[in-house]
Amino acid sequence: MKYCSTTGDIDSTFLASAGSAAWHRHMASLVRSSGQRDFPIRLEQVLRAITGFDTILINTYKGRHRPLLIHDDYPSENRPQAIDRYLSGAYLLDPFFTAMSGGLDSGVHRLRELAPDRFESSDYYAHYYRALGLADEVGLFARVGDDVLMVVSLGFQAEAPLKRRALQVLKNVVPMIETLLMEFWKWQGVLFQPTLEKDAPVEAAFASFGREVLTAREQEIVRLLLAGHSTKSAARELDISDGTVKVHRKHIYQRLDVSSQSQLFQLFLEHVALISRQLRG
Repeated sequence: MKYCSTTGDIDSTFLASAGSAAWHRHMASLVRSSGQRDFPIRLEQVLRAITGFDTILINTYKGRHRPLLIHDDYPSENRPQAIDRYLSGAYLLDPFFTAMSGGLDSGVHRLRELAPDRFESSDYYAHYYRALGLADEVGLFARVGDDVLMVVSLGFQAEAPLKRRALQVLKNVVPMIETLLMEFWKWQGVLFQPTLEKDAPVEAAFASFGREVLTAREQEIVRLLLAGHSTKSAARELDISDGTVKVHRKHIYQRLDVSSQSQLFQLFLEHVALISRQLRG
């Protein structure tokens, strides 16, 4: 996190306003509760007031280990699809997770800025966004430890999209939110750390998916296609021609005995579930 060394950009006129007074009262309340177990709920209330999101999900990530759920507001009927399947291994296809693995750090990041070009046509998007009525997502990323990131994911429905003003507000307040999340993790992280440590990564699922019948190149293409890359995007990522990707895709379908992207996605989820069970003994 970057710290300011000058104070010349402070707007005293804004600080004198009634809106500023209300905001700082809420911030003071969050600061007082930042080390308590109910802090995520209090944070949810404040973020909902300034952005009007539809869903919230707070996860902690360590390397490529299974994410650890800290807080969410999903109704019970949506939990098997929205939470359980995600944490069981589908997170490997999450653009946020992919970006973190690639070095993305603290800040406010929007789904559409990180996702591959055909992500909205992918089965992952259909299962974890469209089926839940969500059209967009924004993540508040906070580095709460040397190798631990906490992400506050806010989901938005098409009928109530994320407004430009709300996005700018999030960008303005994220330094304060990150500091509060660091404080929460300092006091409460000890309760979650053992679980975060023992949840073995299921990265092995990608390495072993179709290994008996697919070539290394075909496995790479499977990974890109499942993540939402188009033929052109996959070709660009691998520095090969579009035609070569199409040929590989045909061979992949034949060797895995599937006839559609949806069947490939389902087969991958089943494989991830199997690997997860094996890793947990």
